[in-house]
Amino acid sequence: MTYILAIDQGTTSTRTMVFDGDMSVVASKQQEFTQHFPQSGWVEHDPNDLWDSTLATCRGAMDKADIKAAQVSAIGITNQRETVLVWDRHTGVPIYNAVVWQDRRTADLCRDLRDAGHESMIVERTGLLIDPYFSSTKLKWVLDHVDGARDRAAKGDLLFGTVDSFLIWKMTGGAAHVTDATNAARTMLYDIRKGRWSQTICDLLDIPMQMLPEVKDCAADFGHTTPDLFGASIPICGVAGDQQAATLGQACFEPGMMKSTYGTGCFALLNTGNVPVTSKNRLLTTIAYQLNGKPTYALEGSIFIAGAVVQWLRDGLQIIDDAAETQDLAKQADPHQNVVLVPAFVGLGAPYWNADCRGAAFGLTRGTGPAEMAKAALESVGYQTRDLLEAMSADWQATGVAPTLRVDGGMTASDWTMQFLSDIIGAPVDRPKVHETTAVGVAWLAGMHVGVYPDQATFAALWACDTKFEPQMGEGQRQDKYAAWKRAVAATLSF
Repeated sequence: MTYILAIDQGTTSTRTMVFDGDMSVVASKQQEFTQHFPQSGWVEHDPNDLWDSTLATCRGAMDKADIKAAQVSAIGITNQRETVLVWDRHTGVPIYNAVVWQDRRTADLCRDLRDAGHESMIVERTGLLIDPYFSSTKLKWVLDHVDGARDRAAKGDLLFGTVDSFLIWKMTGGAAHVTDATNAARTMLYDIRKGRWSQTICDLLDIPMQMLPEVKDCAADFGHTTPDLFGASIPICGVAGDQQAATLGQACFEPGMMKSTYGTGCFALLNTGNVPVTSKNRLLTTIAYQLNGKPTYALEGSIFIAGAVVQWLRDGLQIIDDAAETQDLAKQADPHQNVVLVPAFVGLGAPYWNADCRGAAFGLTRGTGPAEMAKAALESVGYQTRDLLEAMSADWQATGVAPTLRVDGGMTASDWTMQFLSDIIGAPVDRPKVHETTAVGVAWLAGMHVGVYPDQATFAALWACDTKFEPQMGEGQRQDKYAAWKRAVAATLSF
C-alpha cells in the first residue's frame, strides 16, 4: 500500500493528513500554535512553532495511520500565503518572527509607494495591488528594522521565503531553497506574465534577488527530506499556496469555475484560463496553478476576516466557548433586529482595500445580546462573499461566471452559514464530500507527480457534492439586507 502525506500549514494551526492510493484520508493530526500581536495591526508567528507543529503533525499522522516513511510515495505542502520568513543561510536560524499575511505594519510604506506612482507598474507585473497584505513590503520592513540584516543580506548570508520555502529548506537540511509559482505570485515581487522575479520591483524596495528562492511548477521535484526526520528520505513533489490548493482540490479546472474557501479569512478564486485578466474592480490577478511550465490564471478576492470573526466571539467577546456554538446562537437571534457587523479588525480586503479602517457594529439596541452578535458575525461572511462575486462578474465576461459556488474550509461545516451564503448571493452553494479540499489539492499534486494519482481530467471527474444549498430568501429581503451591509461598510470606511 502506498500513501501520500499532505501538510496544510495554516494561520492558526498545522494539519497533516495521510491519503491512501485511492485518495481517501486514513489519518489526520492537527496542532494549534500561538498568535503574537506585538502592536495594534501587527501579527507574528514564532518560526519554531511553524516548524515544530509541522514535524509533530507529520509524525503523529503517520503514527495514527501506522505507516513508515518507506510507504510514503511523496509529500505535498500547502501553506498560509504571503507570510514572510528570513533566515540565516548557514545556520537556518530565523532573524525575526514570521510576519503574517494579516499584518498591517507596512501600511504607511504602501501609501508612499502608491503616492509615488508605482502602483500601475506593480499591478502590470504582479497582478496585485499595493497593500501590506503581500510579502514584499514585509520583507523590506524586516531588512530595514533588524540590526545588521541589510549587510547580511547583501553578503548573501540571508534567505527569504514564504512558509513553504522555509519548511522545505528545513526538511531538506538546507539543500533546497525553492517555492512554487502560486506562492511566488503572492509576494508582489514576481512577474506573473514573464514567470520570473522582477528586478525592477526588487530594486525599488532594495531587496537583494539572491535572497529569493527558485520558482518551480506546483507539481515538481522540490527536494527530499533528510532521513533523520521520518526514518527514511521522502520526496517533496507538490506545493501550492492554500487558496490555490483548494482551487485544485475543488477541481476548478475550467475557465469560469469558482471556489470560495472559509478559513481564518475567505478567499474566492475564479479560473480565467491562460489569460491574466486585469481587474477593473480592485480584485487581484494571480496564478491559480502551474503545470508543465504553463500557468493558469485566476481572479481572486480576499477577505481578511471570516473564521477569525468566530474566534473573536470566543476569545475577544468570550460569548462562546467553542466555534460550534455559533450556529445555534444565530438561530436564537431576534429576527426583528438587523445588527450588521463589519469585521474590519485588520482593515478591509477586496474590493475595498483599506488598511486603516477598523471593525464596527451597526443597529445595536438594548435587546442586542450574544445571539444577535453571533448571527451578525456569520452573516458578515456572506455579505463579504457577495462583494467579491459582484466584482468578479463585472470583470469576467468572456464565458461568464459559473452559476454555482463551490465552498470549502472549516466554516462550511455550519449549515446555517452556508444557507445564508446561498440566500444572500442568490445562487446555489455546493459543499463537497471532503470539506478540507486544500489538503486534497496538494495531495493530488504530489501523488500525480509520482504516478500514484490520476491525471487532471480523471481527478476532476471524481469530485463529488455532499450538500447543495439553494436560495430560499425572497429577492426583496435579499436586496434590503445587502443594501444595509453596503451602508455599514460606507460608514466604517468614513470613520
